[in-house]
Amino acid sequence: MSIYLSKNEQARFLGRHILSIADFTPEDIHIVFKLAGYFEDYVKNRIQMDLMKGLILATLFFEPSTRTRLSFETGMLRLGGSVINATGTSSSLEKGESFQDMGKVVSRFADVMVLRHPLESSIHQFAEGSSVPVINAGNGSNEHPTQALLDLYSIWHGRVQTKNLKIGFVGDLKFGRAAHSITKLLGLYKTHFYFISHPTLRMPPEITKQVKAQGCKVTETENLADTIKDLDVLYVTRVQKERFTDLSTYEAVKSCYRIDPQMMKKANLSLSLLHPLPRLDEIAVEVDKDPRARYFEQVTNGVAIRMALLALVSGRLAEPAGEKTIGF
Repeated sequence: MSIYLSKNEQARFLGRHILSIADFTPEDIHIVFKLAGYFEDYVKNRIQMDLMKGLILATLFFEPSTRTRLSFETGMLRLGGSVINATGTSSSLEKGESFQDMGKVVSRFADVMVLRHPLESSIHQFAEGSSVPVINAGNGSNEHPTQALLDLYSIWHGRVQTKNLKIGFVGDLKFGRAAHSITKLLGLYKTHFYFISHPTLRMPPEITKQVKAQGCKVTETENLADTIKDLDVLYVTRVQKERFTDLSTYEAVKSCYRIDPQMMKKANLSLSLLHPLPRLDEIAVEVDKDPRARYFEQVTNGVAIRMALLALVSGRLAEPAGEKTIGF
């Protein structure tokens, strides 16, 4: 079956950088999800296409990554393209090269690029120099837009509607770029947010202010046990040791919250339990058997979403031939 996207839908993404979740409209999200729904079968059945044959993806990761890097590279290979990569120790950034110059150089080798770096300004400087589309795979504690898209896709999967969704975020809300990005994205959908954290790890006030301005409700609390019963979705984040300059502060807050079978008994039977991974001990391994645990499904969804973005920004899509209905 051919992929159906109108010329106008394709034109919205052709050659486009994917740098911030703020750049997405509900229409953009619908296009990405429609295409990801098509690619799902290829991901689950491990089928290779030739859609991106002859194109090269460059992945440049200057922070540790397993899921994000491998899902982008897997997605490109499933699409029939090729992959080159660089890490912190194998790039000229170690010699003092600017991000803008690196963007100018590497874009001469590749047709699309993915960058992760701990500096928040890195992605914009890199994209300024690039002559090909750039996708943000995480810029410090700021944003992780493709994670937000796969998270929302995972939330919507099988749901009748998402307006007035009640979603709790628990753990490291101060530094958690995945939580920041999905919160901004859900701000488009009249969501009721429950921000559950230690006082030192609260959601940044500018994000709380933004979603309130969009008409969303916000409840801030430290009490997970009394809140979990009200939630449709619980999004768990690890406390990120690498973001702390004072390790004594990290030790004091790292184990404030833990999801175990006893906590899950307090939750709705229809709850979706999500986590961007990796986890430490914030979710007990025993919870993996609970049908409400969907964090490994998120990993599979991540490949489909990233395949969709790679295909969209590169313009390698089939001519309209008949639409496949996606259940959202």
